Amino acid sequence: MKLKSLNGRRVWPVAFAALLLSLSVARTTQAQEEGVPIVVDEVIAQVNNDVVTLSMLKREMGQAVEALKARGMDAKQASEEVEKSRAKIIANLINERLVMQKGKEIPRLTEDVEAEVNREMLRVAKQQGISSIEQLDEELRKAKFDPVEIRQTLRTQFTRQAVLQREVDAKIYFGLTDEEMQKYFAANREKFRKPESVELSEIFLSLAGKPEADVRAKAARIVAQARGGADFAQLAVTHSEREVNGQRVAAENKGKVGRFELPDLRPELVAALKNVPKGGVTEPVKLEEGLQIIRVDERAGSAEPVFNEQSVRGAITQERAPKEQEDYMKKLRSEAYVKLAPAYESLVLPLMPEVNAQSTASTDDAAPKKGTNKKP
Repeated sequence: MKLKSLNGRRVWPVAFAALLLSLSVARTTQAQEEGVPIVVDEVIAQVNNDVVTLSMLKREMGQAVEALKARGMDAKQASEEVEKSRAKIIANLINERLVMQKGKEIPRLTEDVEAEVNREMLRVAKQQGISSIEQLDEELRKAKFDPVEIRQTLRTQFTRQAVLQREVDAKIYFGLTDEEMQKYFAANREKFRKPESVELSEIFLSLAGKPEADVRAKAARIVAQARGGADFAQLAVTHSEREVNGQRVAAENKGKVGRFELPDLRPELVAALKNVPKGGVTEPVKLEEGLQIIRVDERAGSAEPVFNEQSVRGAITQERAPKEQEDYMKKLRSEAYVKLAPAYESLVLPLMPEVNAQSTASTDDAAPKKGTNKKP
């Protein structure tokens, strides 16, 4: 069975495709270095009993360059921008090693992460119409990707998420007192006001292979009919060209697309819906792939803020988490043995002053026990 394709190209879920891109970039970077005299990999930092190496740094920097190029930046400028972040990238790699080590200390976290990796692989297989992970592995190999490398990358991502959620976010969330929550709610009532919502139906007219003027003329006629009293649902069944998996959906859903809160809609749709009452029809809205005519089936105004414990806990956690996570990483670094190679000390130490400069300059290669980040 082949991976689902579009115009002969494999189609992957967005997040998984981003992962494949990063691995592809790493492979491309390695290939570009082939034919150049081989240099033994250099250790940049010792992190307890683990290491950060020059090859890791090159891979990360190569991925960052490709990401900037994908946004339209030329290769030279992208390389210069990434070079400015060399110290930060090394610091991130050190943090990553520390988090992975911490993950191994938390009971059952390794097993939970492994289960999450398997679920992700199974989800991708299902979306591709593949019946088993083994078959997905075969298709990945055909596409010249290593399933073992993909699983390790996912394992690292999920471990970082799990460690920070359990060690930081959960402690914020469940550690809040009633007094803290009530005080925060009183000071931030507008955050908890339920926004205006609309229930919508649509007629979509594709621009693919058609003169835009002709499609606009047709859209104008449909709008006139709808505003003149014609049944919008029947107009959708007759004219809407929205497709899912190659099938027109209007015959089944009569053009209904659901209820949405206004802040969740695209700005151009919010603008088109402004002042359109229940039962009203918008002017055609230009999308990248076609024109959309929208009918407001229902409209509900914003509601007064209501205290909801889960919402308040979530809002406070989201607000505090970035600083608390950084403080947690500082704690991990201060308790660890991190020894930077002399060539990288002046570059990286300003970003992580918790790392004792004497220990990084020590010539003793034996890492002391964790928590003794001092010169022996």
